[in-house]
Amino acid sequence: MKPLTLAALLCAVSFPVSAMAESIIVQSTTSTANSGLYDHLLPIFTAATGTEVNVVAVGTGQAIRNARNCDGDVLLVHAKPAEESFVADGYGTLRTDLMYNDFIIVGPASDPAGVAGMDDIQPALEKIAAAQALFASRGDDSGTHKKERALWGATSVDPASASGDWYRETGSGMGATLNAGIGMGAYVMTDRATWISFKNKQDYQIVVQGDADLFNQYGVIPVNPEKCPSVKIEAAQGFADWLLSADGQAAIAAYAVDGQQLFFPNAPQ
Repeated sequence: MKPLTLAALLCAVSFPVSAMAESIIVQSTTSTANSGLYDHLLPIFTAATGTEVNVVAVGTGQAIRNARNCDGDVLLVHAKPAEESFVADGYGTLRTDLMYNDFIIVGPASDPAGVAGMDDIQPALEKIAAAQALFASRGDDSGTHKKERALWGATSVDPASASGDWYRETGSGMGATLNAGIGMGAYVMTDRATWISFKNKQDYQIVVQGDADLFNQYGVIPVNPEKCPSVKIEAAQGFADWLLSADGQAAIAAYAVDGQQLFFPNAPQ
């Protein structure tokens, strides 16, 4: 009996094209990944559509840079001005509000700056600076870091002048920055979803919350194939459409940790 040729062997083990699941890459934030949201959403989406979703979870700034380099099919981040610039520059087809939660400041039970219970973020930041209490910043151009810089910008304090002193920049994701901040006894600004899911709280508690300036909006954007011809635009648009649909929005609303809803859908209907 003659041995099978390579071509015959490939034919013998090949699968029908229709049986091969399509896959897309989503450039996203660490907060959505750290919170466990994708572990909840993606199996539902894949079961409904057959499309596999691979998530690259980095800071928003890096996610946008990756998408500009055509290393993704969908962008899902939380820095609206940067997202709008991404679309205006032709890299995204359309940005749509998807969901929201809020930012909070967490700190040790000792509360060295005396900010516990405050609901006005700028005075709270000024008290932290006046006390020269340690503050751990992500320092990574993420959506959270962009928001933090904007909040400091509305105060009389320039934290960059205290870099390496009481103001510590980790250059890390949200979970790593929380671990570092707790390790050094520093205040940390985090999104609420990551904090609820975070397991190493020790004696830390939420000390500042409730200011309208702490609103945290997420948006979804398919990457534009006119800039990035390799984009799987039909599957990318399908994922975005599902997230924005009644089914996707209900799935987002249903995700909870310890009985607490982490994200609140607000796509236009």
